[in-house]
Amino acid sequence: MDIIFEDDSILVCYKPAGVATQTKSIGEKDMVSEINNYLASKNEKPTAHVVHRLDQPVEGVMVFAKTSEAANKLTKQITDHTFRKKYYAVISRESFPDEGELVDYLVKDNRTNLSKVVKESDPRAKKAILRYRAVDHWDDKKLLDIDLFTGRHHQIRIQLASRTAPIVGDVKYGGISTGHNLALCSYHIGFNHPVTGERMGFDIKPKGADFADSKVAG
Repeated sequence: MDIIFEDDSILVCYKPAGVATQTKSIGEKDMVSEINNYLASKNEKPTAHVVHRLDQPVEGVMVFAKTSEAANKLTKQITDHTFRKKYYAVISRESFPDEGELVDYLVKDNRTNLSKVVKESDPRAKKAILRYRAVDHWDDKKLLDIDLFTGRHHQIRIQLASRTAPIVGDVKYGGISTGHNLALCSYHIGFNHPVTGERMGFDIKPKGADFADSKVAG
């Protein structure tokens, strides 16, 4: 466990790419079971509560609640948009504009577990908003710093892919195969502590191979 912060209410940690947030697959490691095993080893109740998720191939910083009360308060912050999430993504389209706001309407296909952009009039559509700016360039790669304002299924992945700028390694959405997990990292989360109300922020540096030549690599 790569633990960044812990107290009686919350646990903030790094999730490696390739590890699920939570899974029902027997024998497959996930973050919830790892945290519960860690808590049990300290003679604490193994009651990790999922507040937000990261896709299995995505690395990043996450917060888990240790009580249901803390989980409810953190979840409310996500609903109220006071829970902040920032990502780094590597794309291989040099001509992609260096900054902008992307607004789309998305639908998740439960059969394929993929999302797609649809018209606003689609009754199933959910609004998706992010802002980004390019913060590094190398070879034919561009590193985007992304502020995520809504947490839709595969949101960053499909919003970039729909503009012919898929994330490097994201073969599900047309990205080039690198043999690594996709080059997407949740590098910052910010929220109010569920008990004290103190504003907290946590940052990590990407460890993924496709970030290695960037200025933000860990």
